[in-house]
Amino acid sequence: MPDSSALRQSLEALRHQLNGLAELDAAGVEALEVRLLGRKQGVLTELLRQLPGLPPEDKRSIGAEANRLKLECEAAFQARREALKAAADAAAARGIDRTMPGRARWVGGVHPVTRVMEEIVSIFHGLGFARATGPEAETEWYNFGALNFPPDHPAMDMHDTLYLDIPERRTGEDRRRNRTSGVAEPAERREPSDRRFLDQGRWLMRTHTSPVQIRVMQGEPPPIRVVIPGWVYRKDPFDASHAPVFAQVEGLAVDEGISFVDLKATLSHFAREFFGSATAVRFRPSFFPFTEPSAEMDVGCGVCGGRGCPACKGTGWMEILGAGMVHPNVLVNCGLDPERYTGFAFGMGPQRIALNRYGIPDIRLLYEGDMRFLEQFTR
Repeated sequence: MPDSSALRQSLEALRHQLNGLAELDAAGVEALEVRLLGRKQGVLTELLRQLPGLPPEDKRSIGAEANRLKLECEAAFQARREALKAAADAAAARGIDRTMPGRARWVGGVHPVTRVMEEIVSIFHGLGFARATGPEAETEWYNFGALNFPPDHPAMDMHDTLYLDIPERRTGEDRRRNRTSGVAEPAERREPSDRRFLDQGRWLMRTHTSPVQIRVMQGEPPPIRVVIPGWVYRKDPFDASHAPVFAQVEGLAVDEGISFVDLKATLSHFAREFFGSATAVRFRPSFFPFTEPSAEMDVGCGVCGGRGCPACKGTGWMEILGAGMVHPNVLVNCGLDPERYTGFAFGMGPQRIALNRYGIPDIRLLYEGDMRFLEQFTR
């Protein structure tokens, strides 16, 4: 004999299946109707076939409930079909053909420069470097003076640097003397705790992320190991290998006993981790006001395989960073004792590294926002 209680629970469960009807399309409505009300194997049909085996009092009550449920199902299915038809008619009136296959949607991805920057930071993080950031609008002292730039350095000219229309910050009467004295005065005549030179000079958009190095050295004692990603601004021409606004990643390590050997070992490890263990690396002597000695590091051009192309200016080598030992004057400007501490610093352009990594022939492709180009990096 059928279980009356089980039959009542089955009817209630069947009623709950109508709750998702509003989410179904025409094919889904048809399939659900056949499954619930089909004449041969419908769920409700199977339940009705068990009624003759019930006691008379249960047969009448459960039979009446089953008939009400059948009418509810039929009304719900009919209402859903009418709603779908009305929606289709409205879409047709707007010129939308819902029978057409769906259009592929472009899925966004991480920009290749952002991808490169995060990978660079990750490699140095594995070497114990923490991430540091700083403001993009700086004063001349942070951008040039504290970094040992002479007052007549070409980078400070209006045709090279983007100066802001903000009043200069001064703490002394002689603005010119104050702006340059923090650079030119010998270390032995300066007190590391002297704060007179910290906020001098015109406001500008930073030309490198090196001012963050100054802020870090002022803010915490050695040992220091930081990597600094950010955007910088220069009046550079827009060509195959230069842009006026570009990303930069710098690094700084300051401690007792750091030497140029540590610099070469660290940067060579980075290059082979990033480009591959077989990557050719070379260091060339160079000059930067804030490091001494200084060097530039090149890797074999990944665009042309070392044969020569516009991206590497026909040399077969791609310059990826400049580096050197932190100049003693920079340490003094930050209140550190150059007789006790040494350090190295480096700076690289992720755009040029992206050119080398992905074989991109022109840096301008990274700025155009062309989806046909960018979608190659989302796969």
